[in-house]
Amino acid sequence: MKCIIMANGEYGEFDDYKCIIQDAELIICADGGANRAYEMGVIPSYIIGDMDSISPEVREYFLSKNVRFKKYPRRKDFTDCQLALALADEIGAEQIYLLGSLGQRLDHTLSNLYAGIELSEKGKKIVHYQPDCQAYLISQEMILRGNKGDIVSVMALSEEARGVLEEGFDYPLDNVVLEKKNPYAISNILSSEKGRIKVEQGILLVLHYPAKLLPGKPGVPDTYK
Repeated sequence: MKCIIMANGEYGEFDDYKCIIQDAELIICADGGANRAYEMGVIPSYIIGDMDSISPEVREYFLSKNVRFKKYPRRKDFTDCQLALALADEIGAEQIYLLGSLGQRLDHTLSNLYAGIELSEKGKKIVHYQPDCQAYLISQEMILRGNKGDIVSVMALSEEARGVLEEGFDYPLDNVVLEKKNPYAISNILSSEKGRIKVEQGILLVLHYPAKLLPGKPGVPDTYK
């Protein structure tokens, strides 16, 4: 099941997200992400959070559309994005694309990235999508589709990532260990239209900065194991 989580962060042009949203089986808005869904004309399955960011107009509109609300107190131990990820996992989502989860406040960005580690360890496919940057959490292997010259950075989200391989890049890696405290695999370059990235143990964060958007499904990998 493919799930979209709409957070309350930065978005680009709304048209650039249609290719990601159009075939989603489940859409969850994390609180103020509902405002973005309203602007896009998207009807979510759930709106979850403490409801301190959703506008009254948007709240009433989605209530009239029978959207399910899951309200939590403001004083809670989890962020709205964490709650949305937990709900997606509970429902059975296997591919989770987060929109509006990068940018604005650095603490929110880092929290959103870290929040996906446990699900990635369980084999879930976690992607943070913006038109100019896609962030993938991988625990096994992926084929990254892009353009020759695209910038791709790879970092360990776990303390260590062992058996890291990068093929199809100007600076290939073969069975190396990446440490979170020493993020040296930054600003690699795609040498063709596809690159292979693999990790034997641990969690990798793969950041793809496409030089130009691809037709059809920009930033979406052909294969994501």
